[in-house]
Amino acid sequence: GGPAWEYVPCLGKWYLHLYDVMQADLNWENPAVREEMADILRFWKAKGIKGFRFDVINVISKPEFYENDYEGDGRRFYTDGRNVHKYLKELVAAGGIDGMITVGEMSSTTLENCIGYTAEGNHELTMCFNFHHLKVDYKDGQKWELREPDYLAMKKLFQTWQEGMQAHGGWNALFWCNHDQPRAVSRFGSDTTYWKESAEMLAAAIHFMRGTPYIYQGEELGMTNPHFTKIEQYRDIESLNYYKILREQGKTEAETLDIIAQRSRDDSRTPMQWDASENAGFTTGTPWIGIADNYKAINAAAQMDAPDSIRSFYKTLVTLRKQMPVISAGKIEFLYPDNADLLAYRRYDGETELLVLCNLREREIAKPLPVGWTDAEKLLGNYHDTADTLRPYECVVLKK
Repeated sequence: GGPAWEYVPCLGKWYLHLYDVMQADLNWENPAVREEMADILRFWKAKGIKGFRFDVINVISKPEFYENDYEGDGRRFYTDGRNVHKYLKELVAAGGIDGMITVGEMSSTTLENCIGYTAEGNHELTMCFNFHHLKVDYKDGQKWELREPDYLAMKKLFQTWQEGMQAHGGWNALFWCNHDQPRAVSRFGSDTTYWKESAEMLAAAIHFMRGTPYIYQGEELGMTNPHFTKIEQYRDIESLNYYKILREQGKTEAETLDIIAQRSRDDSRTPMQWDASENAGFTTGTPWIGIADNYKAINAAAQMDAPDSIRSFYKTLVTLRKQMPVISAGKIEFLYPDNADLLAYRRYDGETELLVLCNLREREIAKPLPVGWTDAEKLLGNYHDTADTLRPYECVVLKK
């Protein structure tokens, strides 16, 4: 929030900061800057680091000329900029990390650019995070305006990116949660009545897709948003800034706190819930931020030896991906694109076929089966028995 330019009186100059005022943007046009960045990679590689994540890496290339933006927020000037692919190729080569696992976090990127970033012969990155599917509950595209998720839009985005990257040799990073996003089970599932079912359905939904799945700390336990009720409980600078902005826009205190409780990056930054002891076993001191009240029930110790736990379900997903080439390397085809309640797709590799059905709703829906799947083997599900319908947040994976 606020201006992206900061004036420095002692220099009589301005500097650009796309993010916080303490995070000045570097001038990647300067070869010395690019060499310094490569040297940082070499430093960590020499210590034995095996992979790198590059934060908002697609905004490093700025325009040749700076101009006013009268149409939007300026993103079109610096997102996937004119030299970004050149800089990445150079960085990877000079840093000596070609062939290592690398993932780029991409802000407001495009499919075409992410194909370029990740296609094997381009020698840039291994895979990309993109966030389009996590904006389907932004009202009018605004993060701090609430609306119900548009599941048809989400399905279309999954299909576009999955099938588009497949067609051109790109590779997706698969995720719901990270340090900048609210907890998925609170956002797209149920963190009360169907907490376990929805957490497992969301996991299955992306773990069977084409790409590399990421598990964010506590996601494998079903950790939820903390549901803070006071602005003093937040630490995230974006949340604190937008508290002021939303109040200045005329939102009431209650409306503002409700929005921040659902949107804040701090939703995912509360301490890891290890056990039921004080501070969830995270520290014997005072944690830098508070902990969700449900930590006594939702914690690692409670699920460690529980065969029917969310953690156990995640372990099964990881095992299946390692054991079945069709999951890690097979092709993908999406089904029932006009059904807003159901995420459905097929994985196949010439030897094995999988059918993945995910009920996105907190209610029972029909269970459509393509021709030839009626007698298929059930590989995985988040309900113990089998039904003719899909129950709330049910996921079923069939194999033949």
